Amino acid sequence: MQVTVAELRILALEEQHSMDRAEGLAWARKADAFGALTRLFSRPRDEDFELIYKERRYQPFWHVACNAYYGYERRGEYQITLRGPEVQSVTIQGADYDAQNASISLSGVEHCRESARAEFYVDALTGAKEPALAEYANYPSQTASLQDLNALRSEGVLVVPPQLASTGIVREAIGGLVRRVVADEITEEVLEVQRLDLYYRPVYAFQYRWISKEREAFMEYDALNGKFTTDGKSFQEYAEAPIDAELVADLDAETVSQLVPGGQLAVKTEAPSSGKRRG
Repeated sequence: MQVTVAELRILALEEQHSMDRAEGLAWARKADAFGALTRLFSRPRDEDFELIYKERRYQPFWHVACNAYYGYERRGEYQITLRGPEVQSVTIQGADYDAQNASISLSGVEHCRESARAEFYVDALTGAKEPALAEYANYPSQTASLQDLNALRSEGVLVVPPQLASTGIVREAIGGLVRRVVADEITEEVLEVQRLDLYYRPVYAFQYRWISKEREAFMEYDALNGKFTTDGKSFQEYAEAPIDAELVADLDAETVSQLVPGGQLAVKTEAPSSGKRRG
């Protein structure tokens, strides 16, 4: 099996909106964090609220893309219907074939090639596939190292470590590429890990207290697309958590080969007993 592996990249997406702007916009909509109906019936004033916590963080997700190519051969018989019962035999490329029931049978070898692709975006904390994350890959980014991420922490940015390792994300992608093929011989197996990127996207979070009701709620602001969500949370528990270098380890061809289930991308299955083709 031929295996090629792209270099693992860590990409820090560049903030499109500032923290100050986000804080001002969030304050104007702070009551929304407690629910639209609550705001409608309570009609709170600004002095009813206070900002008790804010967080600037980088949150990880994986993007993986793999291609697979399979080449194989299989024997086949081809039944060709002739023009009528008057045809007694047919000569094809110098070989004579006797007709039976107004048809002849030919034997041959089929040379086949197929391809498959697996590509997805995965939340690096939960392992959930989230196609919507593809939007972020269109924003400007900077290649980063673990040292760069640690430098961000020194600036007060919370860098959330991934919980899903590079090996895990590639293993899952490869698992979807294994194919069962009707073949006598596998002649080619090619696996390409075309892309293996760990993205970090910027998010701002604000926690408010509704003083008179003694309630607290979070609001998040996406620093890329400028969208608010009111079901956010704090990631403070990751403030001091280091990023495990093994989780973002670069992979080589040998390691990736070991991730292929059974060591084969194309698994041979027997041809149906009635393997004739009609012409």
